[in-house]
Amino acid sequence: MKKTYQLQIEGKNRDRLLDAARHDIRKYQHRELRRPLPEGFDVWEFDCRFGPEEALAEAVSVRELPALITTITDGGANQFYVELRARAGKRSDRPRTERPRAADEAGNFLDEDGDD
Repeated sequence: MKKTYQLQIEGKNRDRLLDAARHDIRKYQHRELRRPLPEGFDVWEFDCRFGPEEALAEAVSVRELPALITTITDGGANQFYVELRARAGKRSDRPRTERPRAADEAGNFLDEDGDD
């Protein structure tokens, strides 16, 4: 999805246009997540570019997108550009870390089951 969202259209409320843009972005993500994964892959990942216009768009994380939209619109911008591309990926195993042992109020360490 490549799209420039206009936030200043005559006869339309700016806040409603912003809500519609956010809804459109979420709708695209959910639609892509419903597609079947290719053989050998187990997750959909999104590549994202964002900016005030297409020529100035930079690669960003999808998780940062809502905050970036709020920041750019609070600055008074009349438009913003979003590019989202879904791609199949594989989950990587997280490195195992040792769980910290729990302690009671007196500072005594408890066993795995929570007993002394």
